[in-house]
Amino acid sequence: MMRTSSIRSQDDPLSLAIRPPPEESDSDRHIRLQHEAEARRISEQIDEELRFEREKLKKSKSDVKLLLLGQAESGKSTLQKQFQLMYSPASLESERMSWRTVVYFNVVRSIKKILTTLEAWDDIDDGSDSQSTLERQELGEYLPPRASSSATPSIHSSQIGVALSPPSPTSPTSPTASSPIRGSTAISDLRRRLLPLTNTEPQLADRLSGGVSVSGSGKGEVYVRSGWQARTIQKALSVIDADPLVDDVARMLEQSREDIRTLWENQVVRALMTSRKLKLDEWSEFFLNDISRISARNYVPSTDDILHARIQTMGVAEHIFDVDIHGKTVTWHLFDVGGARGQRHSWVPYFDDANAIIFVSPISAFDQYLEEDPRTNRIDDSLQLFTQICSNQLLKKVHLVLFLNKTDILRKKLERGLSVSKYILSYGDRPNEYEAVVQYFRAHFLQVHRRNNENRRVLYTHLTNVVDTKATQSIIGNVRDSIFRGYLQSAALV
Repeated sequence: MMRTSSIRSQDDPLSLAIRPPPEESDSDRHIRLQHEAEARRISEQIDEELRFEREKLKKSKSDVKLLLLGQAESGKSTLQKQFQLMYSPASLESERMSWRTVVYFNVVRSIKKILTTLEAWDDIDDGSDSQSTLERQELGEYLPPRASSSATPSIHSSQIGVALSPPSPTSPTSPTASSPIRGSTAISDLRRRLLPLTNTEPQLADRLSGGVSVSGSGKGEVYVRSGWQARTIQKALSVIDADPLVDDVARMLEQSREDIRTLWENQVVRALMTSRKLKLDEWSEFFLNDISRISARNYVPSTDDILHARIQTMGVAEHIFDVDIHGKTVTWHLFDVGGARGQRHSWVPYFDDANAIIFVSPISAFDQYLEEDPRTNRIDDSLQLFTQICSNQLLKKVHLVLFLNKTDILRKKLERGLSVSKYILSYGDRPNEYEAVVQYFRAHFLQVHRRNNENRRVLYTHLTNVVDTKATQSIIGNVRDSIFRGYLQSAALV
């Protein structure tokens, strides 16, 4: 009869494979046992990592995943900073010095934009007159209009009636009284003295972005990846005692403080801003109005500086907070996304398991157009984007919150007499007042939601100014509670 080998049989192939050789020496045996011990350690480590991943997966199912969505420059990253300030202030404090580079970049870019705009409006002046061509125009002297390189596009919108390109400011045709202002020579001198400072802009941009550029996302914008703060600090600490680039910019800002103030207070610059030939972002005015403090040698960014500092997000950045809600600690994963058109495709992988969305729309942007598509009004783009979010089948059960943001800037624009109907044609002859404008835009967003609300989902709407810490954190508390109620209901705990 044929004999079958047992697992303990010497004929077992595995036993034969692992059996030590008969002529094994003591040193060979020692090496073999070491290898076997190392193999066991690796195996146990793999088992432990698998157990950890299983526990992590199990725990993550009870976490809250919150997406911050909206177009570029809507205020998403500022809202993320407010969450960070509220739930993880130590992490914001650890990043504080990295924001100095961003603030310097914002200041230098603003100065460069002012000087470039001045040059563009004065480029036919030969410097022989006491007043530049630009200054004569701002004083009301007749200047023949420049020829347009392209025809004005037709007016059309898919959401609300908007002018697809900015209306051209009307050139004055008769002299008006005005106080004397600096001549072209003074501005040329300022430009020359500020040139070393403005020349640092590309170096600061490279420091922040790592040299990465994003196609299809607007002209001249600087984008940063997740974790740029740590990389900025690490770069600074890689050089003994200081970061030469940032120190050079700080020194130049200190030396140029009076020149910057003179430029910022120049009557021509103010006239250009009033006539909207020079359009600066809100953060430009915030920093330039406080240039004495920011140009101080030992400048440290304040929390308000961090909230106002502007840098565009590239891709999706995840921020994790432990949030205590009525005695229960829940881990929140907040995803801050890049809002430029060329980056919106990166949002989709995060739709599957999202619990909540805060959609941020800047209602102050009725007179602004996309950097990446100058014919598209930003309000119209925001409505189109909100329509896509509301109609997406993956997001039909997601808790939805709408922030109509930058209400403070909207008030200022309306107080300056900026007409909404000039840019939003369907606004018609409605009052050019804050309450009427807000209700008009709010009605359009609510209409989009109603048309795409088969599941009768509630839309929570807030009027916000996310750089206002006290007001924003109160709203965040309300949003947190509403999201948590939905979270409990989805977990069948209520």
